[in-house]
Amino acid sequence: MTRTYAALAAAAVAGLLGGTALYIFLQQGDDAFAQCRGGQVGGGDIGGPFTLVDDTGATVTDADVLTKPSLIYFGYTFCPDVCPLDAARNAEAVDILEEFGVDVTPVFISIDPQRDTPEVMAEFTENLHPKMVGLTGSPEQVKAASQAYKTFYRKQDGDADFYLVDHSTFTYLTMPGIGFVDFFRREDTAEQMAERVACFASNTP
Repeated sequence: MTRTYAALAAAAVAGLLGGTALYIFLQQGDDAFAQCRGGQVGGGDIGGPFTLVDDTGATVTDADVLTKPSLIYFGYTFCPDVCPLDAARNAEAVDILEEFGVDVTPVFISIDPQRDTPEVMAEFTENLHPKMVGLTGSPEQVKAASQAYKTFYRKQDGDADFYLVDHSTFTYLTMPGIGFVDFFRREDTAEQMAERVACFASNTP
């Protein structure tokens, strides 16, 4: 009797595992980009419409800016280390992708509109990459864009002019006609980013 129960239990477990594997396979089968992703993308909609001010002072929307595969980063120009390093890494990924024949737009959205005027953004982006688009705006516009991409930022207490801003450091990949498809962490290298972006570009319907 014990052997019978053991056999039935083993069969049940095997069936459960088989069903789980089939479910995972079917779920991946519905995702044209499954082989491109670096990890599980969290639930909830990420990305969406925004209205901001570009580094020429013109008011623009996401439809104006995100016309190509785009790498979007939220930071600020007075950031002492993280932001310039991440933005430079993103710029390097764009150069690698250009060698692959993939045209990508690097986008830097300021979460410090008080100091990041269009003029400041223009100088910052020009020093990083000729294709980089710098975006700022009113506090309300910046907050709306940040909320759309589920990012975090908070101004630290301190001097009115010399202060730091805590913020998340993900880079978001969007594809034209699709929107957000994946994100990159700080530890991802430019080469790893380029490989995954190229995968998304080649598998875009």
